[in-house]
Amino acid sequence: MASGMRIGLVGPLPPPSGGMANQTLQLAKLLRAEGATVELVQVNRPYRPHWIGGLKGIRAVFRLIPYLAHLWQSAAHVRLFHVMANSGWSWHLFAAPAIWIARIRGIPVVVNYRGGEADAFFDKSFAWIKPSLRQTDAIIVPSGFLEAVFGKRGFSTSIVPNIIDLSRFSAETGVASPWKTNNPHIIVTRNLEPIYDNGTVLRAFSIIKQTFPGAMLTIAGIGPERQALEKLAAGLGMTEAVSFTGRVDNEGMADLYRRADIMVNPSLADNMPISVLEALASGVPVVSTDVGGVPYLVEHGKTALLVPVNDPAAMAGAILTLLNEPAKARQISEAGIASVQQYTWPKVRDRLLAVYEQVLAKKQTSH
Repeated sequence: MASGMRIGLVGPLPPPSGGMANQTLQLAKLLRAEGATVELVQVNRPYRPHWIGGLKGIRAVFRLIPYLAHLWQSAAHVRLFHVMANSGWSWHLFAAPAIWIARIRGIPVVVNYRGGEADAFFDKSFAWIKPSLRQTDAIIVPSGFLEAVFGKRGFSTSIVPNIIDLSRFSAETGVASPWKTNNPHIIVTRNLEPIYDNGTVLRAFSIIKQTFPGAMLTIAGIGPERQALEKLAAGLGMTEAVSFTGRVDNEGMADLYRRADIMVNPSLADNMPISVLEALASGVPVVSTDVGGVPYLVEHGKTALLVPVNDPAAMAGAILTLLNEPAKARQISEAGIASVQQYTWPKVRDRLLAVYEQVLAKKQTSH
């Protein structure tokens, strides 16, 4: 039981809303409901003063110093750190310092590694990463994909899946269905960054429009690619059919799924995308690239349709299959709804608490 546990939860918080930030916030709420005391150590606190955020390079120092101070203070009165970790600079600036401060302060640390680009990141930087990993008391990952990434480098992990909130994302709210419309609404709920390859969706959508002239595409997210993607949509003659929503909060995202017929995940690298879980829970059929942890999350032809990366024709073909074969679309939708039950808090809770209890017990016996 989590009752009485004092946990330092280290990770990002919204805004902006994103997979890891939303999971951090949700986990804190769920653990508190179990009776745990949770102190959030936020890695992306607003800059003080606000104008520092406009100074690249210098702003990192203004965020890092208060963060390290908060970690140090928190470690004095929590029993363990749970660190939400990602690849790249996020690891070096936020996860690694949390691990070493926990070690210095004598509390156990659980690293919750979530980066879909982990394999490439480890290939490039493992000599820097390995010493910190050796200081952890447990490593948890959301999928078998990351379990394999760590395993081939000699580190054992426990799988604790991402959590889906079925009170927010649910097919019971009356999702539109692709077998009911000649004007399908296709959505993408990934940010506008190169890794998510939204350009391939636009090219695939231009193929869809040949068969379904009334089709609409909504791309919900923010990022540096927006101007280039708007230009591409215009070049393909689809400005009126493509909507860029910008940032969408959690409630707005749930509403978007309710109005969607198909969700597309075009990413070039991925682990266990929350957006795919949200779509499945909402009863929206999913077409996704077959990268990273996605094939561990969904089964091609059963709970989603998977396509190669950067292949607009294959992506369009999968979308058209769902639109043209109502029975198949319904079957995939229903199987997707059933599959997400394993990612609800009651299913995930025992796995996570077992890890906490294990590291705390190990700590007690070592004294």
